[in-house]
Amino acid sequence: MARNKEGLVLLLDVGPSMHGALQEVENVCSTLVRKKLVYNRSDEVGIVLFGTKETCNDLAKELGGYKHVVVKHDIKVVDEETKGALQNLPRGTAPGDFLDAIVVGLDMLIKRFGNIKAKQRLCLITDAQHPLRDPPQGTKEDQVDTIADQMKKHDIKMDCIVFREAGVHHNSVMDENDQLLYHFRDRSVAKVVQVDTPTSLLGALKTRNVLPVTIFRGDLEVSSNFKIKVWVYKKTSEEKFPTLKKYSDKAPPSDKFASHEVKVDFEYKSILEPDTVVPPDQRIKGYLYGPQVVPISSAEWEAVKFKPEKGVKLLGFADRSSIPRHFFMKDVNSFVPEPGNTKAIVAASAIARAMQEMDKVAILRCVWRQGQGSVAFGVLTPNISSVKNVPDSFYFNILPFAEDVREFQFRSFSRLPPSSQPTEEQQEAADNLVKMLDLAPPGREEILRPDFTPNPMLERYYNFLDLKSNQPDANPPPLDTCLRRITEPDPNVINYQAPLLQNLSKSFELKENPKRKKARMQERLAYTGLDDKAKKPEDPSAEKAKAIDGQAKKSEDPHALATAVEAMFPSTEKVGKIGDLNPVQDFETMLAERSSSAWVLKAIEEMKNYTTALIQNSPQGDYYQKALECFVALRKACIIEQEPNEFNQFVTTLYKRLKNVDDVAKFFQLLASKNVLLISKEEASDSDVTEEMARSFFLKTEASSQ
Repeated sequence: MARNKEGLVLLLDVGPSMHGALQEVENVCSTLVRKKLVYNRSDEVGIVLFGTKETCNDLAKELGGYKHVVVKHDIKVVDEETKGALQNLPRGTAPGDFLDAIVVGLDMLIKRFGNIKAKQRLCLITDAQHPLRDPPQGTKEDQVDTIADQMKKHDIKMDCIVFREAGVHHNSVMDENDQLLYHFRDRSVAKVVQVDTPTSLLGALKTRNVLPVTIFRGDLEVSSNFKIKVWVYKKTSEEKFPTLKKYSDKAPPSDKFASHEVKVDFEYKSILEPDTVVPPDQRIKGYLYGPQVVPISSAEWEAVKFKPEKGVKLLGFADRSSIPRHFFMKDVNSFVPEPGNTKAIVAASAIARAMQEMDKVAILRCVWRQGQGSVAFGVLTPNISSVKNVPDSFYFNILPFAEDVREFQFRSFSRLPPSSQPTEEQQEAADNLVKMLDLAPPGREEILRPDFTPNPMLERYYNFLDLKSNQPDANPPPLDTCLRRITEPDPNVINYQAPLLQNLSKSFELKENPKRKKARMQERLAYTGLDDKAKKPEDPSAEKAKAIDGQAKKSEDPHALATAVEAMFPSTEKVGKIGDLNPVQDFETMLAERSSSAWVLKAIEEMKNYTTALIQNSPQGDYYQKALECFVALRKACIIEQEPNEFNQFVTTLYKRLKNVDDVAKFFQLLASKNVLLISKEEASDSDVTEEMARSFFLKTEASSQ
């Protein structure tokens, strides 16, 4: 059996106390089988039920005992029959003994694989509420030790999931059963988790077995003469959707050997000669540098690449508080001392505990493999172990470089007028909303814990994939109840707290938010600098502005301030044309002195016409810089005024008209180099252009697929 194949036995409690959860048990186990059919088609799965009325297992036949344990499905390669065995599980009538079930499952694995080196696992799902039978000899703890010894001998691991709904009263039997399961954990043969909701149950069982692979094995270099042997694993990594392959139905149905493969070929053609295909030996990559394109061959690019040596080096230590949480990027890695290396374990533990005590973190420079073209710069945080026989370790997070940090300046709420700030009643209503939807209320387990919450999009995908495999014409089914609990607030909480929500809606004036065709007040101020105008004592409208502002504050109307400012600067004298002296300023003045949405479109049209004339009448690119400034102003205005299509259509039409004119083609290269692209959906929701389309607009390659 290959190292990446697995033998698994599911041990499922179907006793009376588990009847309410069996539907969820069926769902989670079926999901496990479905994922194995996608990712691990050679894995082998067996199913054992305990708490049943009947008894059917080899040990009961050979030795007696082991009652109310049924082998529902022998260990075999996963297939549709395995999935079918998990449907309509019987509702047992006898209390389940999970130790008997573990022994039966262990016997099945040993008989199936013997001394074959293979990954073998038991998965126990129970509520552990019923008393276990006393063993013929010794105590129950002795029996657990005997089982654990056999599991270690054959390298068999076990996952224990204890499902008890919230509100179940704990008694001495449950406490004893929990201690026995924890004893398996202390012997390093099992992992035990407790869940109290169907959603947590769905996430507690790891339905896809990901092989832990190190991304680095080597020295953590503290100094030239002090190095610690470490292994680095990925702690978290985004689970991607399975790769969907292109499929061709052109092959005749009778051809059993057809691969249905789709082959895609790309052809590159010259802009000057659209009918001529450029062969590979005549193509070279070019990089925009100002208005020109600099060609760089693959050999030159390879020579200029940074090629650091493989290794992990400590650069120094910093206060934990000096590294903000929002600086963490990408996946999280786990640094562990080399297994079995006592010196490395002691050294890593000493550093980790010193860092924890002094509230410090370490800054590392990491190159995971030889030939890697980039350097990882990150922060190492100590992780002090609370479990016996598990050494201390570290968590590693990638930190950004200066180019990766995005600084956004936002106006402070404290600078807003009183009419735009919440009252005490509104603040209290908002506080109550937060408390109502608290996912970790005092005295209760946290809801939607990340390690127990599956990705609802992936789960729905696998469910639909399974449905389509049996019913090709099936439509997507409604969202599963468990997945709905992840994507929506708990309906029970919403119904119970209906008065609080009503009070919240009464505290705030709720209005329909139609599509706006006017810029926000702050953006209108940005056009003309109205804040500065209002401060000038010689402004004849200053006294009027103060009076209107006072009326706005007294009314406590959130729209009063906008009304007041419009009254301060009535648009009686409009700039109706964009001049050559300050075209951008004229354009912004036209936008600010609006009287209707038609006036905004008039200003945009004026700027489009002016910019077009500027480009066409620019000998040898003399006015390209001014045209660029006009383009930037026009693009910004179209985003603010929610008119992205006006800008995109203008640029597209202009590009098609003038792209073959040599001098004008350089201007479009200048636009691309300054990142003045089409407005994408990410910038304005009304746009029809994706970010990828915007970036590739000025540099196109023609592709044809066969």
